Amino acid sequence: MIQPLAILCGALLLSFNSCAPKQATATTAEPQAPPTEETAQAPASKPLALGAEQLDRYLKHLEGKRVGMVVNQTSMIGNTHLVDTLISRGVEVTTIFAPEHGFRGEADAGAHIKDAKDTKTGLPIISLYGSNKKPSKAQMQHLDVLVFDIQDVGTRFYTYISTMHYAMEACAESGKSMLVLDRPNPNGHYVDGPVLEMEHKSFVGMHPIPIVHGLTVGELAEMINGEKWLEGERSCNLTVIKMENYDHTMAYNLPVRPSPNLPNAQAIALYPSICFFEGTNVSVGRGTPTPFQVIGSPFYQKKDFAFTPVSTPGATDPPHKGVKCYGMDLTDPSHAQPFTLKYLLEMYNNSSNKEKFFNNFFEKLAGTSELRKQVMAGKTETEIRASWEPELADYKVLRKNYLLYPDFE
Repeated sequence: MIQPLAILCGALLLSFNSCAPKQATATTAEPQAPPTEETAQAPASKPLALGAEQLDRYLKHLEGKRVGMVVNQTSMIGNTHLVDTLISRGVEVTTIFAPEHGFRGEADAGAHIKDAKDTKTGLPIISLYGSNKKPSKAQMQHLDVLVFDIQDVGTRFYTYISTMHYAMEACAESGKSMLVLDRPNPNGHYVDGPVLEMEHKSFVGMHPIPIVHGLTVGELAEMINGEKWLEGERSCNLTVIKMENYDHTMAYNLPVRPSPNLPNAQAIALYPSICFFEGTNVSVGRGTPTPFQVIGSPFYQKKDFAFTPVSTPGATDPPHKGVKCYGMDLTDPSHAQPFTLKYLLEMYNNSSNKEKFFNNFFEKLAGTSELRKQVMAGKTETEIRASWEPELADYKVLRKNYLLYPDFE
């Protein structure tokens, strides 16, 4: 994932291309199916209701229980954090488990997150990033149920879903319950990219799913459980609190940035296509006002656009810090298209330093050793896509078994 205080972002309405979803806002979404002759005159659908907002449906699972919470700055019900909401309802919250970027979402991507204490509630905060990615047996002894409520962005390499996997695994091993409060997938309107080859499994890719997996966290949790992808082929006692009035054709503008370097809907839409550059010598704009909306390198040979990364909150030591990078400005909404390889191919083909373009992180992000070879061999995007299509087609069939909401096709 590569991603300052929980900052409320203004909802950006993007002009997506024809495969883009219909727009909806955080709590006043108007989900709309593509109009047909029968539905063209139908009244507007009801507003979107997030899993966390449906307290009457899940408080019964928490009554009289010791509750641990896997949450961060996105775990909000309106303007109130879920932790504060549950405590006000008399729930015995005992522990906060924080993913990458920490409980308040301020830390750099990959930064060491220290255990701490929440100043507002006094609750212990235990980091689930770095050496302790999974709640320990000792930590689980003091819990009865673990609640997961974090906003995802729908890509395999965004590490919140890896944290969810390990939380499920801890519940399975300790015989405790797992409650997932579902949230929309802002990239949930399509499926694309190579499926992970398990020899490349890592914290930025734990499951044999494509880069754009097209699932909500609740649907993915059901898939992890159902396919027995947890250690030892275990399954956990899982309950997913579904959203109401959600479907996979719906766009969702996040009210809180999910991590420091995904500040808006444009960055989130581009993220599947340009996160590859974290495994190259190309900057994705960390240390600029527009992270994941510009790309550039000192070695890119076209000079019509440039930026210089500097130290910023959430990117204190960005790649090419203080060095002018030449590349591409992707801030215009027209660039917020579905997953594509064109940016990767463009930057490689016009690099003056091809021998050092890739680093050893690239295969973990790609989930395959073939993509690097294909790019270096001069393959076109069409040729590369054909190579992963059989596995992607199989995944699409598997995915249908775990959908909790109407699909985009």
